[in-house]
Amino acid sequence: MARLPILLAAAALALCAAAAPAARAASNLETGIADDAALARPDAPSTVAAWAALGIDDVRVFAQWGRIAPRSGDARRPAGFDPANPAAPGYDWSALDRAVALVRGAGMTVTLSVTGPGPVWATARPSSFNPRLNPVPAQFGLFARAVALRYGSRVDRYIVWNEPNLPLWLQPQFRCRSGRCTPASPHIYRALVRAAAPAIHAVDPGSRVLMGALAPAGQNPRSTNAAMRPLQFLRSLGCVTNRLRRDRSASCRGFRPAAADGIAYHPHGVRRPPDVRAPNRDDAGLADLPRLEALVDRIQRRGGLRNSRGRTRKLDLFLTEYGYQTNPPDRFVGVSPARQAAWLQQGAYMAWRDPRVRTMTQYVWRDERVGSRGAGWQSGLRFVDDRPKPALRGFPQPFWADRRAGRLWGQVRPGGAHAVSVQRRVAGSTRWTTIRRLRTNGRGFFALRVRATRRADYRFTWQPDGGGALRVSDVRRLAR
Repeated sequence: MARLPILLAAAALALCAAAAPAARAASNLETGIADDAALARPDAPSTVAAWAALGIDDVRVFAQWGRIAPRSGDARRPAGFDPANPAAPGYDWSALDRAVALVRGAGMTVTLSVTGPGPVWATARPSSFNPRLNPVPAQFGLFARAVALRYGSRVDRYIVWNEPNLPLWLQPQFRCRSGRCTPASPHIYRALVRAAAPAIHAVDPGSRVLMGALAPAGQNPRSTNAAMRPLQFLRSLGCVTNRLRRDRSASCRGFRPAAADGIAYHPHGVRRPPDVRAPNRDDAGLADLPRLEALVDRIQRRGGLRNSRGRTRKLDLFLTEYGYQTNPPDRFVGVSPARQAAWLQQGAYMAWRDPRVRTMTQYVWRDERVGSRGAGWQSGLRFVDDRPKPALRGFPQPFWADRRAGRLWGQVRPGGAHAVSVQRRVAGSTRWTTIRRLRTNGRGFFALRVRATRRADYRFTWQPDGGGALRVSDVRRLAR
């Protein structure tokens, strides 16, 4: 997978440099990471230092309601507890305080995912003792306010809830009657956003609040808690039908749109390459982002979604999770470590190429342990025993060859203006020849258009500021 096979016709090689496309000429695409388990370990300080050294800009961290609020398993809220006050006795911010301090101390920014499941006492039916079932929006808004009051001086970006289209995070997903299931979670979620986003903006007015954080795939609804497909979720969130007309159903009576400053999304491809589209049109991986963006825009034009920064301004995308699980250890949905390494670099290129994408977040740093049925998440750059995967080697210098555009693309992490040498090796030779020396932009990106008439491999080299060993990217073969 490190090479894309092709035979390029003719005999000579012509090479020309070109700037990135105009929309990306001064790209501000961030590199992020998300791994709350790593932040909770005793070796978290060295892990966070490694992230900074690898060029991570932003770390997504969970502010999980049920783990911070007092007596979360009780049906009644503790007497005298003030959920809007972060200093209220009973709140336990210790783990989150440590995580935020570590990340900020290493020079990276924090994105806080303010999410459930919450305390049982903050659900509409506490007697069910199900913390995921029908959280009360007003209660969640008070918690969101407390989060922003505590961290507003250290955090400028928040996400409202995590993967609300999955029953692991929010229930019910559907309401089913007589064999017919209609969406429920988008309407619950809309109320959560309408409560939390204004509460955060009120106490941290310069912050950016994101909605969505949707998982990329779902199921055909046959039960109350089937996972919902993300595009179906978005249509119901905006109270529009499949044909994008106003939904007049009971769930949309008195409709008022959710408003935020951007859309968070998790375009995991599972075992599909980044450039292969999802088989179901209501699912969306990385290759489907144009279709996702078009839907968001159409819903916004019909008044179903609002951008807090301007009614006509399009909502940017923040990819706050992206990864590929590997086999080993996951025998069920994992890809080979070499394929993971290549696809993560291709995914980074595709995110850079899309002017709506502001953040690309690696999920996770270290594999979780594999359960008896493949449970856990194994998309780390390191195995569970901390051995590095091939993806870790390529992470500081992602490199890709776009055969359709005739473009070589790369990045040096950490960002900044770096000198790089692009090299070529013709078929049948072992010798690398430098064909172009250039400097990256402020985020470490470069793009080079090539017109090749012989079969050849490409790579780039660079040297860290202040010296050190020469770094070499993975090898790519430009294909047409």
